[in-house]
Amino acid sequence: MRTSINWLKDYVDFSETPEKLADMMTMAGIPVENIEFRGEGLAKVVAGRIVELTAHPNADKLLVCKVDIGDTKVTIVTGATNLKSGDIVPVALAGAKLAGGLEIGAANFRGIESQGMLCSADELGMDAKIVPPELRDGIYILPADTKPGEDALAVLGLDDVVLEFELTPNRADCFNTLGLAREVAALTGGTLKKPMLTLKEESAGKASDLASITIEEPSLCARFAGRILQNVKIGPSPAWLQRRVQAAGMRPISNVVDVTNFVMMELGQPMHAYDYNLLAKHRIIVRRANPGERLTTLDGVKRELNPDMLVIADEVQAVGLAGVMGGLATEVTNATRTVLLEAASFNGASVRRTSKALGLRSEASSRFERGINTADVIRALDRAAQLLEEMGACTVCPGIIDTYPDIQLPRQISVTPAQINARLGVDLAAAKMVDILRRLEFDVDAQPDKLLITVPTWRGDVSRPADISEEIARIWGYDNIPATTPFGNAKAGSQSYTQTIADRSKDILTGLGFSEIITFSFTHPAVFDKLGLPDDSELRKVIPLLNPITDDFPAMKTTLMGGVLQTVAGNLSRKNDDLKLYELGAVYRPHNLPLTELPDEPPMLCGALCGKRTDLAWNQPRETVDFYDAKGAVEVLLDKLGVTGYEVQAGEYYAMHPGKTALFVKGGELLGAVGEVHPQVLDAFGIGREMFVFDFDVARLVKHSALIGAYRPLPRFPAIARDLAVVLPQGVTAAQASEAIAASGGELLAGIRLFDMYTGEQVPAGAKSLAFALTFQATDRTLTDDEVDGYYNGIVAHLEKTLAAKLRV
Repeated sequence: MRTSINWLKDYVDFSETPEKLADMMTMAGIPVENIEFRGEGLAKVVAGRIVELTAHPNADKLLVCKVDIGDTKVTIVTGATNLKSGDIVPVALAGAKLAGGLEIGAANFRGIESQGMLCSADELGMDAKIVPPELRDGIYILPADTKPGEDALAVLGLDDVVLEFELTPNRADCFNTLGLAREVAALTGGTLKKPMLTLKEESAGKASDLASITIEEPSLCARFAGRILQNVKIGPSPAWLQRRVQAAGMRPISNVVDVTNFVMMELGQPMHAYDYNLLAKHRIIVRRANPGERLTTLDGVKRELNPDMLVIADEVQAVGLAGVMGGLATEVTNATRTVLLEAASFNGASVRRTSKALGLRSEASSRFERGINTADVIRALDRAAQLLEEMGACTVCPGIIDTYPDIQLPRQISVTPAQINARLGVDLAAAKMVDILRRLEFDVDAQPDKLLITVPTWRGDVSRPADISEEIARIWGYDNIPATTPFGNAKAGSQSYTQTIADRSKDILTGLGFSEIITFSFTHPAVFDKLGLPDDSELRKVIPLLNPITDDFPAMKTTLMGGVLQTVAGNLSRKNDDLKLYELGAVYRPHNLPLTELPDEPPMLCGALCGKRTDLAWNQPRETVDFYDAKGAVEVLLDKLGVTGYEVQAGEYYAMHPGKTALFVKGGELLGAVGEVHPQVLDAFGIGREMFVFDFDVARLVKHSALIGAYRPLPRFPAIARDLAVVLPQGVTAAQASEAIAASGGELLAGIRLFDMYTGEQVPAGAKSLAFALTFQATDRTLTDDEVDGYYNGIVAHLEKTLAAKLRV
């Protein structure tokens, strides 16, 4: 929000410097982001009337101007081509300073002395965006009623100071100059002077007889009102109005458009003018857009609408996007003679959705989104009609067409001075509280034991006693509130056990050479097809987004696998061939669709490996990673997290190759899976090499983890190691053999490790040889060979009986 010091002084007198005022406003919760001194560095530029314009006798492209600057006439040589006798122009006299530090002095141009320079908008440092197109090139032409000798900077509003506010969304009342002036008056002790509204209404016929307004969607449009302006004369607006519009950062266009912009910036009420004669049956209908309906907006773009959007329509078609932008079909032009001037109150959420869906932002939409004062709609209409009437741009028809289905009444709040003082930690007199609130235009009924406060309709952010306390605190001054030491029961902050496991998992995987990635929380259903998920998979039940950031991410993700594989594919396409990646994050799984309750957000851990096992070096083999690298990384992770007693089983898991997938199970509960990515999945993601992945449920790892294990002293007595090689049927897994050894090994069996697997000529067909390193140890004595032989023979016998094993010698 931009406004100028001179504009503020139209409504309240104050003596504070711009810097002081900016500080006061900021400390009162109305932060000033920037102070712009318009015309800073410019000096000695006056208005001059060209009284004579002749060709330079010695130069074909130069003109000699005799310019009246009030008390004298000066001669100036120029190369501009947009001048004529009688024009009023900015004249930089000898000694003047212009934009960019340019200093002007007398100069001789081919025998004729030039006593200054005629100025363009650029030389005066004017922003081209707020300069009318016809004045951007060549010498700037000042208004015809400008007096020669007048300060040109004052005529152009360049002697002003603009304050740029960075307002929070709750302070919609300050998105207009009058609202800011109200704050200035409250802070400086000045008196707020509101514009007086008096209309002549001299046109024949009543407005209500000339047009009609119907609101079909009262939930999206609280109020819609209009006035009829006749005998409209389109032309430039007065200089003072152009200066105000430019100070707000907008470009003057015409009297009608400038007045609607001015009133919007002054009162915070967006307005729109329709060419009355272009409205079918002179009727306004506020309705939802029809499916597939199109509208060409004032910027010349044809836009396709949907029924979620509110439009302003006539009897035939949509003629405007409610709260966003008007339509081109009813635009006010130089041929317009009758105008229907509209002011309305639209639902902020509806305007925001429409604006965002169409990528169309405007000054009007930014105000409707924050909320406007519905009660002030008629005041804005009258203000605009009065300004146009006073400048002779129209005559006004008597009466207003006002459709207001549900009248909004001011809110009332009851609070005691003691409650306010207790909340602020001060001892402020009730009379002072009443004075502050009344300066902010709150109506206060000061009763002996309480304050009954009527909140102005423009303060939608004030709804409870705490808000009243805040209003008093910020105007009285936060720096007047004494500092106190906070008290209460202190509790040390900590993170949850799940967060601890997550952090520890990241540390472990990083130590194993993995790099963490973070992908979007969003996905596309097509990813599930790439992953080969069955049609009835629960992972396909995704939560759709109402407003996705792009069409590529229309839903919340239910698995990390898709994002990990897409990241791998992106790296491989950029020649990053050797990868160890992992992601630890939440997925989003609904209980039912459409959502009736918040979804589950279980944390998951997914990783991927491909490429060479080690970095390129002269003493390192160039071996590629395989299934066992992925499985080994997971086993190290589980070991470091204290997850023990799990089983590793052959199984199937989505996106992984059958027969090359291992499931990690504990207590009948699946912890996760490790496997080679299925070739069809690799093709779907455009990955042209073998890759291995793991996918684990972090909540289950948390459930079975033990970061602090049971204490076990170092062994005092030596261990005895025995190797056991057995021939087993091909279908017996190493895990089954290990379980059988553990079950029969007795209490002295301290360790089992598989160190070899063999199939070949020395092993019968359909069988395989597994070799285990067994460790026997006692805590209270040194074992003898005879004791260990007994346990060893018992293991062999048990294997022969249960697994049809044969001892290999």
